[in-house]
Formats: sequence, C-alpha cells, structure tokens
Amino acid sequence: MNLSLHAADIATAVATALAEDVGSGDITARLIPVQQRSHARIISRERAIIAGKAWVDEVFRQLDPNVQVIWRVSEGEWVRPDQVLFELSGSSRSLLTGERCALNFLQTLSATATLCRQYADRVAGTQVKLLDTRKTLPGLRIAQKYAVSVGGCFNHRTGLYDAFLIKENHIMACGGIAQAVAAARDIAPGKPVEVEVESMTQLDEAINADADIIMLDNFTPAEMTIAVQHARTATTHRPAGPVKLEASGGITDATLLPYARTGVDYISIGALTKDCKAIDLSMRITL
Repeated sequence: MNLSLHAADIATAVATALAEDVGSGDITARLIPVQQRSHARIISRERAIIAGKAWVDEVFRQLDPNVQVIWRVSEGEWVRPDQVLFELSGSSRSLLTGERCALNFLQTLSATATLCRQYADRVAGTQVKLLDTRKTLPGLRIAQKYAVSVGGCFNHRTGLYDAFLIKENHIMACGGIAQAVAAARDIAPGKPVEVEVESMTQLDEAINADADIIMLDNFTPAEMTIAVQHARTATTHRPAGPVKLEASGGITDATLLPYARTGVDYISIGALTKDCKAIDLSMRITL
C-alpha cells in the first residue's frame, strides 16, 4: 500500500523540527543586522536521488514566507556532486536559521530514496515489490515512507492502525493462527490481515485461515521456492485469487536477488529506512 501525502503531515513535522532547533530564537542569527539580505546556493556533495522538496519549502514558509526558494532539480531526479539543488534569497537571518532544519529533511529523505533506488535496481526484471517496515526515524514515519516511494520501492502498513500483522506472540496469545485471523476479521472488517509463519505447517494453517498475505519469516531461498509453489497450488481457486506472499528476515545484499527469484510477491527490508546514510549537502551564502 502506498500512503497518500498530506500537507498537514509535512507542516506538523516541520513545526516540530523548527521548535526543537530554534526554540525561543536563534541567538547567533541576531548578530546579523535585521535588514541584511543574502543569496544562497545549496549543492550536493555526492550522487543522490532527491526527495523532500516539500519539507524544505515548508521550513521557509513557516520561518519566513518572504524567503524565495528556487529549485534547480526535480523530485526523484539523480543529481551529481557539486550540482546546485536549489537557491534561496531573502533575510540573511532567516536563511541561516532555516539552513540546518531544511537540509536535515533533504539529506535524510534523499538518502532514503537513494538507498531504495539502489535496492530496486537490484531486483529489476523480477516481479517482486520491495517493502519498507516500521523501522523509521521517530517523527519521520510519513516522510521516510514517502521517500521510499520516490526511490522506487513500496510501503508496507503505515502503522499499527491500518493493517493487521499477526506474529508469533499474537498467535500464541490468541490460541492459534485460525483464532487470530478470525478475531481480526471481527475487530476490523476490511482491513488487510497478514500472518507471519515460520514453517510449512504454519503456512498451511494461515492458508486455511484465509489470510490475505502470508509472511515467510527466515525461510532460505530454497525453502521459499517450495513454499511459494505450495501456496500457489493451494490457493489457486480462492475467490480472491492466490494468496500474496512476503519474504522477511535475514535478507542481505547477497541474497536479495535469489529471494526475488523465488516468486514471492513482496520482500520487506528494514534497512530501507533505518540504514540509510545522510546525503552530504552544503549551503554557500553570499551577500
């Protein structure tokens, strides 16, 4: 599922970031005459996919609507080292106060998009969709999931509220897979129900319980291939069609393509959002 991006989500994230950074006021910026104006160019120090333009725009909208933001690149575009990404014109105080907050968003979301594009390119030619997880930076869930889609990967559930993911402890507490799935259907009819399984026996239980998606946890590629063939055969005649299958757990760069070639519909990878390294950006200011 791909989330819809709302202006309110961006505004809230930016307001929180500005509050923690600016606080009661930028005392260093007060060293600069209030009437002084400047021009700034923001460049990338490395190759990257750009994501997060709306967050940058919102930083300066909230901080000082008179600051002019002129973009030189498009969202989702590959950029090269030393390429100008955008330019700023306005109050010197506002440019310097908003610099770090704006670049924090852009460097983090661009890093997420860049990593996702690298992963997506590795499985190009297969039918698998790479999914993110809930392993996101606190407060940046919506922003990072947006960046995942910019990078060519896909979103799993947004949080604990929009889909069921029934794991080992849920199964134990409910008394079994069938009981857990049945309870989920009663609690929130229409919400997707996914069940995590760790064996072929549990796979059959999840199939019989009519789960929408089954997550095959820590299966080897060889085991995954067998499980996929078995599940497809067992659910071919379901009214909703064959059950969707997801691979998860212990999947590395080296094993990503072998897993993709097993025929699973999805592969979920926490690294898409938790292991990205911020893109190196720089702001150069002139009077």
